[in-house]
Amino acid sequence: MKKRIIILGCTGSIGQSTIELVREFPDLFEIVGLQANTNEQKLLELAKEFSCTQLCLTGKNIGADVLNSRIIFYGKSSVNNLIKNTDADIVVNGISGAAGLIPSVTTLECGKNLALANKETMVLAGNIINKIAEENNVKILPVDSEHSAIFSLIEKCGKDNIANITITASGGPFKNLTKEELNEVTLEQALNHPTWNMGPKITIDSATLANKGLEVIEANQLFGLSAEKINVVIHPQSLIHSLVQTKDGQFYAQISKPDMRHPILSALTYPEIVENSLEQVDFSKPFSMEFQPPRYENFPMLKLAFDALKKGNSYPIVYNAANEIAVVAFRNKQIKFTDIAKAVENVMNFDWSKTCTTIEEVVEVDCEARNKTLTALKELN
Repeated sequence: MKKRIIILGCTGSIGQSTIELVREFPDLFEIVGLQANTNEQKLLELAKEFSCTQLCLTGKNIGADVLNSRIIFYGKSSVNNLIKNTDADIVVNGISGAAGLIPSVTTLECGKNLALANKETMVLAGNIINKIAEENNVKILPVDSEHSAIFSLIEKCGKDNIANITITASGGPFKNLTKEELNEVTLEQALNHPTWNMGPKITIDSATLANKGLEVIEANQLFGLSAEKINVVIHPQSLIHSLVQTKDGQFYAQISKPDMRHPILSALTYPEIVENSLEQVDFSKPFSMEFQPPRYENFPMLKLAFDALKKGNSYPIVYNAANEIAVVAFRNKQIKFTDIAKAVENVMNFDWSKTCTTIEEVVEVDCEARNKTLTALKELN
């Protein structure tokens, strides 16, 4: 029986990689729901290709934009109606940023497994998300290559045997630049990632190491590990996607080519493992792998993430919200590359000791942090 899939963010990098896998495995998967933000033409093309009738366009509203009769769900909150009204086994959440939180909640509350590429879901509300998943007896299957690797390694080694984990990072395009050189980084340079082909926001996050910071916080929520048991190492080749160290001191690594289709396929087929045509690491040819510790002073977004994790409460929410606003300002060329971390640090210096127990409280803190970031950016200018 085919696994029925809803793809959120179907025109983005995660969505397109998922669609490529459906094309390769038509006997295993069926697309039953598609969501895009504003790319109506691409959404309709995919709907036609996969005979999918449950379509959602969140960036347009009924009455405000041209209405296509083939699209059923319109508007910002319509993605939740798509999830609720579509029979599916698993939802791939490839929506970028905090906008992916509520769709994750809806997916789990509807009793559907969640293939999670939206790391902000766990950063903002991991404790709430885990509770909802447990109450509805559904799985959260990580799609980030690093968390997919850790998930698989912990399953193979046994959680009780894990001493700590090490998340790998490519280091982005600026891993060897000095502080002075980082101060002169342009937007065009930041959007040129040496290893991965991703959307603009996550590409900039990779350049500042904020993406790795978010992954550190996400790992804490996904695997229940304290900040002291989570390490980061720079590995430019992106062949090892993460490591775990067992109590006896041995390391176990997951190795594959840097291709997001690997972790997506693992999530879609879990708990089975299927043969595929994806490119494999070729040990018949010489290659090398490098490792170096992160330069926290030069890339303060990673340090700030560990600070947010250790402080707990609402600090991870604030870290994410402030970063999102600062990245928008950088993309609009309103601030310098190094100002992103300055803005985030300024906002995190406020008291965010409130513990959020509901999604509504999370949204309130997120909104307040965004407003304070806008003020902080004005002060920087």
